[in-house]
Amino acid sequence: MADERNFRSTYYEKVGCRGVEERKSLEILLKEKPLNLTKLTQFCIRFTVPKIHRTVLWNSLLGVTPVYDKSRDYVMEQRVAVYNDLLKALKTMRIVDENTPTSRVLYAMWLLEKRQLYLGRDITQESHFCNITKVLLEIFDNDVETYWMAKSLYDYSEEVSLEMGKLSDLTYTMLEKEENGLFIHLKSCDMLTALPLSEWYRSFFAGVLSEPALIRIWDKICGGAIKIVVFVMIQILRILRRRVLRCVDQKSLFECIDSIKNEQETADMIVNGAIELWQQNKGHEYIPQSKVKSLS
Repeated sequence: MADERNFRSTYYEKVGCRGVEERKSLEILLKEKPLNLTKLTQFCIRFTVPKIHRTVLWNSLLGVTPVYDKSRDYVMEQRVAVYNDLLKALKTMRIVDENTPTSRVLYAMWLLEKRQLYLGRDITQESHFCNITKVLLEIFDNDVETYWMAKSLYDYSEEVSLEMGKLSDLTYTMLEKEENGLFIHLKSCDMLTALPLSEWYRSFFAGVLSEPALIRIWDKICGGAIKIVVFVMIQILRILRRRVLRCVDQKSLFECIDSIKNEQETADMIVNGAIELWQQNKGHEYIPQSKVKSLS
């Protein structure tokens, strides 16, 4: 049976249908009652999520929809009710209107729900919540689901904030190990510690990499694998190695990294390399049991 499975996997890959068996496995998992969040997390960690199933999978892992199908309609009714109440309150207070960008509306709703929308609060200011929301709005059509997913992803962002010391140290250690020449250059030019790691890590590289490439990293984030941000950073510097070595100050370095926003091919190379490097360091074995957001 194992030989037959290996033969099928090899055949599918040769004819360009890599991932066929993984997609079938996911479809089976999504039919389980109740959903097994541990198995779904393992899938997210190990494989690329098929586009057709991303909405259902992310909603489940981020706790937007419950694992029991009988509860889903009721739970979503409550989600919609909360969303509409927050939106109505913001419009009544004239904080948002029809011309307010959706990402800013969702940010204001989150501030209101968190009781942080004090008088004079500027909802146009930059925030990690907004950066995350902008990407989600490019991926999903349902604003209600997007709002609740953004809240859960922001929880991971807050976790990144708490772990920034360790993540920064790991970044420098990995860079020194994988690209010693780059490490020495950045350190000698006082650019290493100037890298805005907290800003990039907390927004999961929103605004740094293009959405089509970024979404594959966020598959892992939804599975709780926040450490993957370190490997994305390493791969960005590795792919841009020649350009970075020509940088002599912080401004030129930031301009260099900023240049990849519209380079889809470069972004794909970065993400492919980051996932491979992360897996080589046994990131795929990390199954964050405590991070799975369950909802009954």
